[in-house]
Amino acid sequence: MPNDMTDAKVWLVTGAGRGLGIDIAQQALAAGHSVVATGRNPDAILQAVGAHENLLAVALDITDPKAATAAAQAAVKRFGRIDVLVNNAGNFYAGYFENISADQFRAQIETNFFGPLNVTRAVLPLMRARRSGQVITITSTAGLVGQEFVAAYAASKFALEGWMESLRFDLAPFDIKTMSVEPGFFRTELLVEGASTNWPELSVEDYAQRTHQTIEAWKGMNGQQGGDPAKLAAALVTLSDSGDLPLRFVAGADAMAAVEANLQAIQTQIDAHRDLSASLAFEPGK
Repeated sequence: MPNDMTDAKVWLVTGAGRGLGIDIAQQALAAGHSVVATGRNPDAILQAVGAHENLLAVALDITDPKAATAAAQAAVKRFGRIDVLVNNAGNFYAGYFENISADQFRAQIETNFFGPLNVTRAVLPLMRARRSGQVITITSTAGLVGQEFVAAYAASKFALEGWMESLRFDLAPFDIKTMSVEPGFFRTELLVEGASTNWPELSVEDYAQRTHQTIEAWKGMNGQQGGDPAKLAAALVTLSDSGDLPLRFVAGADAMAAVEANLQAIQTQIDAHRDLSASLAFEPGK
């Protein structure tokens, strides 16, 4: 917990009206920080997070750049600055690639990728002016490891990973730190139909049986996930307060296992064709 007011930070958390966002806002408040909790419905945010003197609920659709700017301005008006940005808001368009309509795929990228870009664009000028800050972006294990039935979702999260890995170089001279967070399965609302999950609009017969089986299996997983979102939120506050953010935080035993297996598979693939790959150098005169 911060020792005094000089240690207290101002957090801006997107998607704070449900799921992990609620826990992040609550844990940051409990640690003595001020929180600008954003989402589509400020009243729902207040009800979910709970009234607190250091809480400001602000309406924000992350796909609207003007709304992102307005939210940042509201934060500055109330608390004077933004120290920690948590890009948490997102949704999930599940399905096999050919079953996901073009509009659904674009909507997935618009929310999960361009949404965080919109909010970060609005906040970074404030952080650069102070020469300090933290940008924390929630991606997913699916941002590092491709999985079945998540073609659109994985694409959006892989994009976030690439953006964040490169953004750190932009921001390092201004003492702004970045951290990507790759959770495994946590008991959030990600698999709740109509809340965060959207099923495929199209139906290709070759995928019909697998689609039905996968949807039923995933519906059965909701509420049974192994990760505790309150513990994840507390871990993020701990990492932020440490002042030494890792570039990545792979969150959960299942996430670590999946990423480690993928790293081993990539190394095996490199080794299998090492000589062929090394032979590709340009040789003058040949």
